[in-house]
Amino acid sequence: MNRFSAPDAALLFLRVTASVLVLLVHGLPKALHYASQLDAIEDPFHLGKTLTLAFAIFAEVVCPLLMIAGIATRLAALPVMLVCVIALGVVHREWTLEQGQFAWMLLILFGTVAIGGAGRYRIALRPHASGQRQA
Repeated sequence: MNRFSAPDAALLFLRVTASVLVLLVHGLPKALHYASQLDAIEDPFHLGKTLTLAFAIFAEVVCPLLMIAGIATRLAALPVMLVCVIALGVVHREWTLEQGQFAWMLLILFGTVAIGGAGRYRIALRPHASGQRQA
């Protein structure tokens, strides 16, 4: 029997809204304006701006799309969290709490999803046989 689950609905709301926010504010601008972003991006670990930007686009475009669908949700939250940690701890160490509040908020949101998972409302890659109950 399928019944509404408030905790699952809350996880759906959390992962979708947080992912859309990252996608629209950070991911799509990086992907759509790749050349100008390549000039502007910081390269704190000296891996090369191309690799650094590629990871940022992966974390801010691919991972949010996976999270919206509920595919590999906990794993997909980790790159987004890593970008936030690098921004707060390495690239923008001079930021006050107020200046870094967006990154802190993303860290909290995606950390919550990493802990809580996708919930029941997601795309299942391995569906259970019909009629069988999950233990």
